[in-house]
Amino acid sequence: EKKKYSILGLGDSYTYGQNVDTNERYLSQLYTNLVDQKYNVQYPKIIARTGWRTDDLLYNIALDGDKKKYDFVFLLIGVNNEYQGRSPESYRSEFVRCLDNALAFASGISDNVFVVSIPDYSVTRSQGRQAVPNATSLRLDEYNKINREEAEKKKVNYIYITEDSRLAYTDATLIASDGLHPSGKMYGLWVDKILPVMIKKMQ
Repeated sequence: EKKKYSILGLGDSYTYGQNVDTNERYLSQLYTNLVDQKYNVQYPKIIARTGWRTDDLLYNIALDGDKKKYDFVFLLIGVNNEYQGRSPESYRSEFVRCLDNALAFASGISDNVFVVSIPDYSVTRSQGRQAVPNATSLRLDEYNKINREEAEKKKVNYIYITEDSRLAYTDATLIASDGLHPSGKMYGLWVDKILPVMIKKMQ
């Protein structure tokens, strides 16, 4: 019998899929694409909610109490740290703990952990469609420099989707109805980057 792969997503609104249908979440689209290509995968488990910072994620991972191991673990966290004015230094220390949790869920196999960069919300309608660079985009670049550095230290996969998110400056269809969060179409762009990496690991 073919191995059935399990997937876990850790994060905030971008993993939870605020203002999109459940099947439009990026992990849901990833699942659908894998199933369509005849891979045996379980529907992803998600520990994520809108508004969570790194400390909220750490708290809720502990609260969830899940001790299972997963074949692939995704981590996307930090936008609310930046939005609420938390320091980059505190983000780094808490992000490392989040990443350590992700690795533990993946049985310590760094090749099975994916860190996804933080999208740039400054270009969205709700934020006045600011051109890049702007103060918010520069802060997000700093945060993404941190999560990339820590991902490289742990030798996990890093998926950079921030430039994709900035396409929303000229393409409103990439943003959900709330004018802030990604639409299913944007999440599809992320999946386009993740899917070939996943498939290579599953062959």
